[in-house]
Amino acid sequence: MTFNDRIFGVLLIALAVAYGWGASQFPEPFGGAEGVGPETFPLLLSAVLALSSLYLIVRPDPDNAWPWSRTGIELVIAVVVLIAYTALLQPLGFILSTLLAVGTLCWRMGASPVRAYVTGGVAGVVVFLVFNFALDLALPLGPLSLLEVS
Repeated sequence: MTFNDRIFGVLLIALAVAYGWGASQFPEPFGGAEGVGPETFPLLLSAVLALSSLYLIVRPDPDNAWPWSRTGIELVIAVVVLIAYTALLQPLGFILSTLLAVGTLCWRMGASPVRAYVTGGVAGVVVFLVFNFALDLALPLGPLSLLEVS
């Protein structure tokens, strides 16, 4: 049933356009425009999402039943976790919210809780360090800002 993929593709294109528009609304960084600014990564993601969505519309899977069993429930849980992640990003900061989101998703995919949340913690710290020190893009620290060195 190719109808499901085409509907999903159209919805994803709408999401890509909205996401790209939102990324283009970021204020210009202090000191003027830069080659790589805060909007660069979101715009790249938007373009990849739009291209993937077009592929779903043009060449849908001929046999794609929607998963309304355990897989469907896991997909709903993943969406809820990601929505909670965006809501908690500012108050908890990047590291803690990433620990919780990645840890929960890894656990739902079958990892033991300890390994899942250690993976989430390591991912949060590594990505935070890359963004803050290699890319010079600040991410929110939340309560961990008490540990920040001036």
